[in-house]
Amino acid sequence: MVRYFLLMLLFTVCVLSTPAQEKKADSAWVSLFNGKNLDGWTPKFAGHEPGDNYLDTFRVEDGVLKVAYDKYKQFDGKFGHLFYKDKFSHYDLRLEYRFLGEQVKAAPTWALRNSGIMFHCQAPRSMRKEQDFPVSIEYQFLGGPGKGERATGNMCSPGTNVVINGKLVTQHCVNSKSKTYPGDQWVVAELQVRGSGKIKHLINGAVVMEYEQPQLDPKDKDGAALIKAANGKLLLEEGYIALQAESHPCEFRKIEVRVLKN
Repeated sequence: MVRYFLLMLLFTVCVLSTPAQEKKADSAWVSLFNGKNLDGWTPKFAGHEPGDNYLDTFRVEDGVLKVAYDKYKQFDGKFGHLFYKDKFSHYDLRLEYRFLGEQVKAAPTWALRNSGIMFHCQAPRSMRKEQDFPVSIEYQFLGGPGKGERATGNMCSPGTNVVINGKLVTQHCVNSKSKTYPGDQWVVAELQVRGSGKIKHLINGAVVMEYEQPQLDPKDKDGAALIKAANGKLLLEEGYIALQAESHPCEFRKIEVRVLKN
């Protein structure tokens, strides 16, 4: 009887502890940026090979990951992205960003106070040398222009499409319902990605945009190439994460990911 009681007690403890352990594993945030250097990250600039950090654009100073243009004479279409080394599928990502200073000369006006996170990205080494943007979904960050309203936390889709409210959306960018964040204030951005399912954008803790079914665009040159390589598969279930350099100085910090079980 005593042996039976002990076995039942052990079984009960194991059963009750399993969900808590799984929850703990799911809720662990891991830093992707060590605050010291760019270890684990690979830059890719239009017109350059992966690994070439053109004019030291991406750099770490005072524990902050910076996008800097003080060594540029003018922009010259050098769109850049900084890729993290691992792929992700089901996860939460959060970071803080802010815009500073003046946009570099000869840059497009739409890129003023413009940056973002590219996710479900193709690998940097799979990009064409002259390719401006990786095929991906973009969680777009926009700073307030000084006058008027300008939403942040928007969705853009280089080489991709998404579904919003049951309809396939093929326009390049869709605005969120966020308020405007002017000046050089830090903004907290969180991204919730569930593979090829639901995706949510949060700004300062508030959901500002939702969509689903991220997928490759067969009408886009680079998207079509990836569809062919994937034997016709459209839906994007995983990919790399990349930070943008689009001609305006900005900073990132507290870059963390929480990987979830599928």
